[in-house]
Amino acid sequence: MAPRALVALLAAGLVALPAALAAQQRHRPRQAAKPRPPAPVTGSRVPTPKSILGFEPGEDRKLADWPALLHYYQALAQTSDRVRYRELGKTTLGVPLVALVISSPSNLKSLERYRQLNARLADPRIIHNGREQQEALRDGRAIVLITSGIHSNEVGGHLTPALLAYRLASDTAAATRRILDNVILLLVPSLNPDGVSIVTHWYNRTLGTAAEGTDPPELYHHYAGHDNNRDWYAFTQVETQLVVDSLHNVWHPEIVHDIHQQDTDGSRLFLPPYLDPVEPNVDPLLVDGVNALGADMAWQLAGEGKTGISINAIYDAWTPARAYQHYHGGVRILSEAASANLASPIDIPFDHLATRARGFNPRERSWNFTNPWPGGRWTLRDIVSYQTDAAYALLESAARYRDIWLANFLTVEERGVHGWRGWPYAYVIPRQQRDTVGLATLLGILHRGQVEIRTALHPVTLAGQRYAAGSYVVVLRQPYAAFAKTLLEPQHYPDLRLYPAGPPLPPYDVTAHTLPLLMGVTAVPARDSLRIGLSAPVEPPATTPAYSGVAGPEGPRIGLYRSYDASMDEGWTRWVFDTWHVPYVSVVDSVVRAGKLAAQFTVIILPDQAPDELLNGLPHEYPAPYAGGLGADGVKALRQFVQDGGTLVALNDASRFAAEQLLLPVRNVLAGVADDEFYAPGSIFRLELDTAAPLARGMPAQSVAWYEGGPAFEALDSSAVRVIGRYPTDADKVLLSGWVLHPERIAGKAALVEVKQGSGRVVLFGFRPQYRGQSIATYPLLFNSLQLTAQ
Repeated sequence: MAPRALVALLAAGLVALPAALAAQQRHRPRQAAKPRPPAPVTGSRVPTPKSILGFEPGEDRKLADWPALLHYYQALAQTSDRVRYRELGKTTLGVPLVALVISSPSNLKSLERYRQLNARLADPRIIHNGREQQEALRDGRAIVLITSGIHSNEVGGHLTPALLAYRLASDTAAATRRILDNVILLLVPSLNPDGVSIVTHWYNRTLGTAAEGTDPPELYHHYAGHDNNRDWYAFTQVETQLVVDSLHNVWHPEIVHDIHQQDTDGSRLFLPPYLDPVEPNVDPLLVDGVNALGADMAWQLAGEGKTGISINAIYDAWTPARAYQHYHGGVRILSEAASANLASPIDIPFDHLATRARGFNPRERSWNFTNPWPGGRWTLRDIVSYQTDAAYALLESAARYRDIWLANFLTVEERGVHGWRGWPYAYVIPRQQRDTVGLATLLGILHRGQVEIRTALHPVTLAGQRYAAGSYVVVLRQPYAAFAKTLLEPQHYPDLRLYPAGPPLPPYDVTAHTLPLLMGVTAVPARDSLRIGLSAPVEPPATTPAYSGVAGPEGPRIGLYRSYDASMDEGWTRWVFDTWHVPYVSVVDSVVRAGKLAAQFTVIILPDQAPDELLNGLPHEYPAPYAGGLGADGVKALRQFVQDGGTLVALNDASRFAAEQLLLPVRNVLAGVADDEFYAPGSIFRLELDTAAPLARGMPAQSVAWYEGGPAFEALDSSAVRVIGRYPTDADKVLLSGWVLHPERIAGKAALVEVKQGSGRVVLFGFRPQYRGQSIATYPLLFNSLQLTAQ
């Protein structure tokens, strides 16, 4: 069935992908072959979900794959004048990524007018007079974007959008009519359609077996796995690009609601406010809006009798990786419902609930957890009920306070245009950079985030350094200046402890996101006005990532280990290799255990993964060939591979596995060290390199390392171990961005070593050189490790 277009302008509104980021699409893998019931509507032709899917969403042990769900959404749009269906593009594996636009029939007939009205509020510079402003505030509609299903093992998110869409399409209650009249809803039923089918097919295959309710033995996003919701500033994945380009940047929603699930033994539902810290570039008015809306939703659900709702707990608002809209004038409302075993119910007695969660106790009443859940059976029906009713409560609030949402949205954007006291006036990014791909990628990210980039028409001098005319300039006096500033500046994460002088309080994600450091690009803040001419906004330069010397018959034969206990770092490594045209073969446990690896490969890569997961893999409940890991036979085969002249490359935590299992003459100085003695949860460190080593060919003497729980080494045999990179001996110089406790633990210690063994070698990275497709500055270290010749 052909998707119905929204409007001609929206169809043309997809922003062209910058070449540096679009190149990866050309190398995509081939396509792999009790909710609250809506009010009855007499004589309605709108199909129920059950009429298309064959079951009521929420039934135990019932899931639908993506083609079935698409069929339902297409049928809904065909029969309801409140719903329009739009295909945004194709996913990584080539299936449709879609959105529904839901509003009153009269609003849908005037979509382009409402888009233009909201565009005025999103960029106050295009408002010419008070009349135009008042018209946008008076006549505009609240734009709400609801996204679901980005994490495909959170299966309630597969089904909740169908229930919500049906209710809005069929219900005649006054509350629904108010929503439809005052809100334009952009509903993305799944941000990861590939994963919907991956998880559904695995679940159906294992029903009635010991593996029922387990996660599939592969990443449910082809490249990013669970990290796909950490991609909302780097824009590496095609799904992120499509949603940003065709929804966020076209419609500028005031509210974004992201539907998720959490662990089984805590609260039944989390809603904001978030915990501290909030990233400091988020406008205070947005924080107020998040707090008010999340608390209002919780209050509405409590009034409907739902228990176990936590607020101001578990999740912070530090990283922009999950919160694009916080830097584009809108609020992000995260909801996290408790999980079951996929679609299989679970029983949780009250005394089996967790006794401690971050910010509350699931067994005790508190101000932010007012009515604990009493325990019992928890089902998929409970999940979709909480999720659907929470989304409806959000829409009710958006409709009720439409005028306030629009006015505050305008205020936030006006503040961006006027600038914030204490902020730099601009960032200057020299045109001549050591890493041209890093420069093009960084500027492409800013451009996709709707940041205006200009060029200097004259030379500019900052802190005694002269930068040539033609340098790029990002002025922080524009609507989305906060997006630019948070990505260009170093982060200073606060020193948070569980109690005074106690262990560190972990962040929900990582603590650093400074793109110039990660991408090897110089970006210089200008505190005051530059007083030079600037060009009109320009497009970022184009580049096609590629790494020479690895393709063809003379190139290395690369094996990339792919655990069935799926590792996100393995997926990111594949993405980097596919994007940079590095040929490789995925290697699974059975291939490694069979031995004779030197006849097949010259280099084998172990991506970041815990040593126990590498050795033992998935539990015995999984069917063959998925249970078990490398095991003793795999370790023996890897040792022989190195002895025979091969190169084994281990990344981050996998370096601990390689050092321990191959009995390498190095010591991990962080082994057994408690968090209150050393801690760095995703930070950028300074790295000093031996540039005479082949492994550091083409690198500067000073670089960076993305540190996230890896080892740091001391060499026990200098005749066998060569230190390629180490952290500074001055502990105060270790941290460049993020958070670290007691950096003296690693000061002067090795971060990257090459160990000779037999005729081959083992390369141990104590960091992630290809972190989430962002650390372009250290890609050469990984690429060089693929080309080391046997000695």
